Amino acid sequence: MKKELYDLMDWGRIEGIVYSEENQPHSFLGASETQSGVLIQAFLPSAKSVTVTGEGLSAPMEEVDENGFFAVLLPEKQIPDYRLEITEEDGVRSVKDPYNFEVLLPEKALKKFQAGICYDVYRYLGAHRWKAGDTEGMYFAVWAPNAVRVSLVGDFNGWDGRVLPMRKLEQYGIFELFVPEMGEGVLYKYEIKTSTGMTFLKSDPYGFACEVRPDTASITTDLSTYSWQDASWMEERERLDTKTLPMSIYQIHAGTWKRPDGEEGEFLNYRELARELARYVNRMGYTHVELLPVMEHTDDRSMGFATTGYYAPTSRYGTAQDFMFLVDYLHQHQIGVILDWVPGHFPRDLHGLVGFDGTNLYEHRDPRQSLYAYDGSLTYNYARPEVSNFLIANALFWAKVYHADGLRLEDISRMLYLDYGKAPGQWVANLYGGNENLDAVEFFKHLDSIFHKEVPGALLIAQDSSQWPMVTSSVEEDGLGFDYKWNKGFQDSLIDYMQLDPIFRGAHHSELIFSMVYNYSENFLLALDCEAVSGKEGAMYSRVPGRKKTKLANLRAMYGYMMVHPGKKLFAMGCELAQRAALKPDAGVDWGMLEETENLQFQAWCEALLKFYRENPALYALDYASEGFEWINNISANENMLVFLRRSAIEEQTLLIVVNFSNLSYENHKIGVPFRGKYKEILNSDAEAFGGDGHINPRVKNSREEECDELPDSIRITVPALGISIFRCTRAEQTDPKEQIAPK
Repeated sequence: MKKELYDLMDWGRIEGIVYSEENQPHSFLGASETQSGVLIQAFLPSAKSVTVTGEGLSAPMEEVDENGFFAVLLPEKQIPDYRLEITEEDGVRSVKDPYNFEVLLPEKALKKFQAGICYDVYRYLGAHRWKAGDTEGMYFAVWAPNAVRVSLVGDFNGWDGRVLPMRKLEQYGIFELFVPEMGEGVLYKYEIKTSTGMTFLKSDPYGFACEVRPDTASITTDLSTYSWQDASWMEERERLDTKTLPMSIYQIHAGTWKRPDGEEGEFLNYRELARELARYVNRMGYTHVELLPVMEHTDDRSMGFATTGYYAPTSRYGTAQDFMFLVDYLHQHQIGVILDWVPGHFPRDLHGLVGFDGTNLYEHRDPRQSLYAYDGSLTYNYARPEVSNFLIANALFWAKVYHADGLRLEDISRMLYLDYGKAPGQWVANLYGGNENLDAVEFFKHLDSIFHKEVPGALLIAQDSSQWPMVTSSVEEDGLGFDYKWNKGFQDSLIDYMQLDPIFRGAHHSELIFSMVYNYSENFLLALDCEAVSGKEGAMYSRVPGRKKTKLANLRAMYGYMMVHPGKKLFAMGCELAQRAALKPDAGVDWGMLEETENLQFQAWCEALLKFYRENPALYALDYASEGFEWINNISANENMLVFLRRSAIEEQTLLIVVNFSNLSYENHKIGVPFRGKYKEILNSDAEAFGGDGHINPRVKNSREEECDELPDSIRITVPALGISIFRCTRAEQTDPKEQIAPK
């Protein structure tokens, strides 16, 4: 080695590179100007030889350290435009030097991220196509403030963490690296070295795509190439108030809703799913689809709730562009898309967020705070700005980048209460000595205020089984700011009631009607979701009493009551078929049941009910105004019967509803009516077309001045057993008394 080159060698830093302890490689590797010329240094442990090439330039590098550290001193005053020609056992490759580029992250974004308010942080962290000067490539950035060293590894460098160490931006705890000429479809991970000397691999928390499980590498992906065709839908979404519109959501699991014909264990691709789902949803009459978590996850049994890749749609069903097509296609067919989202906890998968940089970065250090009740997963540390930023930006990401119309947050009760599901001594009180998770409360308020500002018209829906007040009140009113809250009390009470033999239902009548006592305290959504009809609980068909015909009548009445009760609606896949088996991660909808006439008729009832709901504003326009509902009779506990009105702002749209949860039918049954007029039955669950016995009211009923239910007028009707009847109300024309002819 020439003395000139030898004198420029910093052997201490070379050792740091060789032993992978360098977090400022750009200040040492690459090209630098010296008094003796331009010094170029590279660490390429797999190289046999390296040559610096360029216009009129070919300079062999000297291996100054036997571990693969190369250097050359060029007799140049300025750094030339050069490439490294690397000879390895399997051939020769030419690359641009990745250590000749400045920091590409804007300072403003870094400061916002540190403060927890960089709402588009997904544009900077992760892996992105980037152009540095005239050079295109892939830019990587990851938050790992306590790591000693982070390296980019993948097939491109033999997964060797020594080859591409990243530069640490000390002030922000971010490691970054620009890799020239790298494109899409490249597998990568981060190798992280901790202060204890331990090294491990992590997937990219902000990665846009992942390998198909059980493999866990992230994949470089460009999300800007898809051409959306749903502009009219997106513009309309901003203007609409869903609270006055029909909303009937079909909740499905993308992997088990429908399988490819004859392919056990296989899945429909997102694009195949789009066409099948749009056709079915439009035929049935649902307004929205809700997808169980499509974010990447390794455990099929979790059905997506053990999320590991928050910024990546699962690769089980296709690519990111395929998922965009699914949302786009549904929008083009006038179907909204809601995604289930899990900001409350994350699994302990070693490639994921747990102990990300060797410390409790995303979770709490104290296990009493970090342990998520029931399943052993970990809760987020919402007090850390970068963690809350990760989640808030993720919510915006799905609404902005993937055009999701809303997010449904899994059981927020576990986030709101520090002691949820925990015994004494297993949790830590807040600073006031209470059990409220004040950090989670502030997280929700922050999320909801920013979400509605950034994505007007998109929805945030809370699944909440607690009694936390003002979940759907605005943040300005000190509420949490959600658009809707699942009415878990209604669901539990209705299911418990329907499981009883009709003989015993009368004793529980008050539980059936109690929902209207608190109905206007929140913007409620009534859900019979996948969780309610899976696992040990079983399908609703197996839980209601009687043989098949009676079971189906029970379910027709139950679903009918849900649809006419105030509140938006959600039904799990399979409910519309009266499926007998519970939903499971490996067993979804049993479409073979439609070969049975009774199930085909039940599906016809659900289709008629869904379309009837959409066609009648009285069933949705005033869901959250007391004027939209009025009891006629809620005290007939012995008969298991309810009579009530649903209204819109237009009187002619008023509906009279009679629900009978007993197994007795009634002929010539008298009920009170709101005014003198005509009452025409327009839907009856006992119609023979739906599998019923045909106890219907085919003729218009004219009211009579006979007092009933404390009302001056009444009608007499046929009330089917285990059924629901709905009547259109038309007020009789008023006659001017002066024009009446006096009797002779």
